[in-house]
Amino acid sequence: MSRVNVNSQTTINEVGAAVQGEVVAKTHKGPRFWLIFCSICLSLFAAALELTVVSTALPTIASDLHIDEFTWVGSAYALASTAFLPMSGAMAEVFGRRPALLFCLACFFLGSGICGGASNSSMMLAGRTVQGLGGGGIQALGYIVLADITTLRERGVYASLFGLTWSIASLIGPIVGGTLADKGQWRWIFYMNLPIAGVASVLVGVLLNLPTPPGSIQEKLAKIDWIGNVIVIGSTTSAAIGLTWGGVTAPWDSAQTLAPLIIGLVGLVLFMVYEAKWAKNPLVPFHVVNNRTSVSGYLQTFISAVGALCLTYMYPVYFQAVKNATPIKSGVYLLGMSALVPAAIVAGVMVKKTGRYRPQMLVGWCLPVIGTGLMSTLHAYHTVGRAIGYLVIVAVGIGAVYSTTMFPIQAPLPVQSSALSLSFMSFVRAFAGIWGVTIGSTVLQNQANKKLPQWFKDQLPGGIDVAYSAIPRIPMLPPDQRFEVNEAFALSLQVVWEVLIGILGLGLLSALLMKGIPLHSVVDQKWTMQENAAAAAADKEKNIEMEAVVDDKPVHA
Repeated sequence: MSRVNVNSQTTINEVGAAVQGEVVAKTHKGPRFWLIFCSICLSLFAAALELTVVSTALPTIASDLHIDEFTWVGSAYALASTAFLPMSGAMAEVFGRRPALLFCLACFFLGSGICGGASNSSMMLAGRTVQGLGGGGIQALGYIVLADITTLRERGVYASLFGLTWSIASLIGPIVGGTLADKGQWRWIFYMNLPIAGVASVLVGVLLNLPTPPGSIQEKLAKIDWIGNVIVIGSTTSAAIGLTWGGVTAPWDSAQTLAPLIIGLVGLVLFMVYEAKWAKNPLVPFHVVNNRTSVSGYLQTFISAVGALCLTYMYPVYFQAVKNATPIKSGVYLLGMSALVPAAIVAGVMVKKTGRYRPQMLVGWCLPVIGTGLMSTLHAYHTVGRAIGYLVIVAVGIGAVYSTTMFPIQAPLPVQSSALSLSFMSFVRAFAGIWGVTIGSTVLQNQANKKLPQWFKDQLPGGIDVAYSAIPRIPMLPPDQRFEVNEAFALSLQVVWEVLIGILGLGLLSALLMKGIPLHSVVDQKWTMQENAAAAAADKEKNIEMEAVVDDKPVHA
């Protein structure tokens, strides 16, 4: 029997992977790889832009189309994208990565066209829903394709570049939307997506040469977990509607808010039970969530998203209501949040260099806990520079965590589970974002009702039912009265930051649950690109010898 000399860089995991049909890390980074990567970044940019670009254009759109409930123009996209995320992973498994991604790009293209040409509210909401289906699928499939063309150990660097793309789009979205609305060209908010989606579709269609599973359309449709999809889509939509209505459309203790929220949360529990016990082709296989390291990763994904979205929405309130900044200036101050981008990149590089994710994640969690603790000391008399400095501390920590939660999720799992585990991660992150906005807004509303002076609340029509509505009146007050209201908002926001300390502290505790498991240095042969498959074929004889070596156990890690 022939034997190979396995050097110190060849781990037992890699040998076992080769035996089991996975491809030991030979992921070429040639022109095709970078064109595919850029096409996904382009798609992610457009999908992320649509989450925030309409925020500043909503009044103009609502006025032109005579929309009463104009907030649904923004909410319809977020709800559809969140609800569709688990389904996108199943589509990638059953139909293949390229067909699934092209379908999502087509939905995004079609929805953008409908929105751009909308002549009434029904047409606009329908277009935003179709657009959201595509945007959610693009988000999940971007990470799934990345998992097919990179190993887990090297993935952090590329995932952080995805995060950079997403962050830039989210930050410039309100500026782009406001500018186009001011010029009376709000329809181009949607039309500009058409060339982006078109170019991305061509690149994906031509270059993404991942294998397509065999079988007829009927056979593939039969493999989709339709019951699970109906449960998760209905439950997510119901819960999100309750969270969106709470404290805005209806009081939190009203049936209009509680009924959809409770139905949605109970439905999500039933969905997980159904997936574990009865689903033949589950959207979330039980093995994905039955080990403590993966569970820890999902908890950290949820909590970090809650913290990030809460800060993104609440910190501008501090700048405007406490420091009397204009909306544009508060947006400039919020750029301190962009510190999460270099932090995410550094964390990804460290994972690639060291093969470890636990140390930077634990340090990452300590920073936002410390930062929000410092935020809870802010008063009206503190400088803007101090507030931005505290924000940077939090952003660095969240950035380090945000880009690395995929590692504890995927490290304990076989590479064949990448699609479903990553689509569920994207779902958890998107659903958590809704909670982040809701928690911050609810706490602020309750505290503002208690702490704002009565003489100020009396000036507001109907009292202070929505805390945001009071902010534009603050700059018009005399200096003494203005400072009193500034301090009242500062004290109200202190409670928001204290709640965040507790939430982020739970993130730190959940991080202690994870183990430092070695990262895969392999990709799944089933989905590898053709050039990687060719490299694997060239190593076939070597892999057979490795199997023989493993049987005799002469391997030294």
